[in-house]
Amino acid sequence: MRQSSVWERACGLTRTVVEAVGYDDVAAAIVVSVRPKAKARHRCGRCGRRAPRYDRGEGRRRWRALDLGTTKVFLEAPAPRVRCRNHGVVVAGVPWARHGAGHTRDFDDLAAWLAVRTSKTAVCQLLRVAWRTVGAIVTRVNVDIEAKVDRLEGLRRIGIDEISYKRGHRYLIVVVDHDTGRLVWAGPGRNDAALNVFFDELGSERAAQLTHITADMADWIARVVARRAPNALRCADPFHVVAWGIDALDMERRRSWNAAAGRNRTLPARPQRNRSTGVAQHSKRARYALWKNPDDLTERQRHELDWIAKTDPRPWRAYLLKEGLRYVFAVRGDDGKQALRRWLAWARRSQLPAFLDLHRKITAHRHAIEATLEHSLSNALIESTNTKIRLLTRIAFGFHGHEPLVALALLALGSHPPRLPGR
Repeated sequence: MRQSSVWERACGLTRTVVEAVGYDDVAAAIVVSVRPKAKARHRCGRCGRRAPRYDRGEGRRRWRALDLGTTKVFLEAPAPRVRCRNHGVVVAGVPWARHGAGHTRDFDDLAAWLAVRTSKTAVCQLLRVAWRTVGAIVTRVNVDIEAKVDRLEGLRRIGIDEISYKRGHRYLIVVVDHDTGRLVWAGPGRNDAALNVFFDELGSERAAQLTHITADMADWIARVVARRAPNALRCADPFHVVAWGIDALDMERRRSWNAAAGRNRTLPARPQRNRSTGVAQHSKRARYALWKNPDDLTERQRHELDWIAKTDPRPWRAYLLKEGLRYVFAVRGDDGKQALRRWLAWARRSQLPAFLDLHRKITAHRHAIEATLEHSLSNALIESTNTKIRLLTRIAFGFHGHEPLVALALLALGSHPPRLPGR
C-alpha cells in the first residue's frame, strides 16, 4: 500500500489527495499537506455547489485533525475563495472539514461525542482544546445534523415545559415527543413569543396534525397552544394538579397552627428564637406526615396523623381532600372522571377557604384534567428530560450563551446523537 493511502486511512480522508507529510518542530505536530480531488474543488463552502474561482484567499491554512498517538496532526491545504451565485464570495469548501471550522469533521464528531458523555475537564484534557472551542464544535455538529434530518417531522403527541438554566431568570422552553421519548426542540425564553418560535418552525400544517399536548397550567402555554394548535387536546400534568392540593393543605395547616394554643413561646435563654408548645407543636411536627403519600409514612408519622384526626378536624379534612385528589389520577379513565366530580362537590362543601379556591381553579381547567384522565398522559417524560438537561447544564458551565447548551441537549437527548469517527 502506498504511503499516501496509509495517511488517507489514518486521517479518515475521502475525495482528498495526500501530497506530502512532514513534521513541524515549532508546533510539535505532524503536518499532512492535502488537496481536494478534482470533483471536490471549487465548491461553495455553504451550499456545496460548483462556483467559479474568485481569488487565492489568505493562502494555505491548517485544520486540526485527530491525534496520532500522543502527537498532534494538522491538515494543510490552500484555501481559495469562490463566487457563489447564492452566497457571494465565500471560502471554497473542503471535503475533510465543515465550513468555517478550524478542525476536521472527525475531530468535531469526536469532541461532540465526548461532550455529551464525559465531563468538560476530561474533554479539554483529552483533546487539548479550550472549553469554549468545544461549545463552538457542539453547535456546529448540531447544525450539520439538523441540515440532514427534520426533528419535527411526524409529531403527534408532545410535551411542553420550561427549565431554568442560568441565574437571572434565564429559561429554556423544552419540547419532547411522547411517542419516541426524545427531545425535539429547545429554545430560550418563557413567554408567548418564545413558544411561538417553536410553532413557527413547526409550521401551521404540521401544527394542525398535533393531537395531544401535555403541559403545566401556565397561562402563556395555554394561550399559544389554543391559537397555534387548535386541533390538539391539551392535557394537564397530574403532578402539578396534585401539587395544588398539597399547597391548599399546607395553607389550612398553617391556619390551624396560627389558631392553636402554645404558639410562639419565647425561650429565655434564646430570645431570638420562637418555639411552639402543646397543640401548636404537634401541629407543626405533623406537616411532613400530611405532605407525604400514605404508603411512604413511617410509624411515627402515622401516629402524628392519628393525632391530627382526633384533635384538629380542619387539617384532617384538608388531608383527606388532598388524598382524594391523588385518587382521581390513580384510577383515571371514567372512574377518574366520576371521582373528580365527587371531589369537586366535596371541596365545594368543605368550608375550607384554600380548597374553595382550589375548587374554582380546577373547575377552570377541568377540560384539560379530564383529557389527562382519559388519555393517561403526563409531563413525567419531560420532567425526566429536564433532570438530564440540568446535568448537562453543569457540564456546559462556561459556555457563553444558550446555543451550545441547546445543541448539547439535542445531541444528548435527541433522536440523532453524534457518531464516533469510523464507526
